[in-house]
Amino acid sequence: MFLQADDALIAEIGLFIRKRRGRTPLIREFIRSRSGLIRKAALRRPAVNPRGAHHDLSALARSVNEEYFGGRITAAITWGTTRRGRAVRRRTLGSYSIHSDTIRITPVLDRKAVPAYFIRFIIYHEMLHADMGCEEKGGRRSIHSAEFRKREKIFREYAQALNWEKQKAAF
Repeated sequence: MFLQADDALIAEIGLFIRKRRGRTPLIREFIRSRSGLIRKAALRRPAVNPRGAHHDLSALARSVNEEYFGGRITAAITWGTTRRGRAVRRRTLGSYSIHSDTIRITPVLDRKAVPAYFIRFIIYHEMLHADMGCEEKGGRRSIHSAEFRKREKIFREYAQALNWEKQKAAF
């Protein structure tokens, strides 16, 4: 697709690669106008393995879904994979993929010392993503909008979960 790029677009790509931020209107418009050329990959739901050594994500997710979402969240839930040999700069506790409608929880949390309410909070956070989607503001995506943060605080054990996370930040 980029073989058809003009000099201005190539310059914007180079600037983006160097700085890793900034506005990219030419790149966005170029891709948007040629999105039909991009072949869509077949959607695959990843293997689902919700049963951990200490926590069963299915049971936890079912209770969160019923209590806070009336059972309407359809996302599958699974433990993520462990990546050995890579330094962790920032720990991601959970993620939601809109493409596969799947919630992944880091296996680091599958420990006896991790309280179920904390995992329920991570599940609730990811289910909020599934429920609310993504907001567009000024051409940029906002996944943690003010409304998202407001709804996040509805979680019954919100303060307790944040406090536990703060105390155990090194996990």
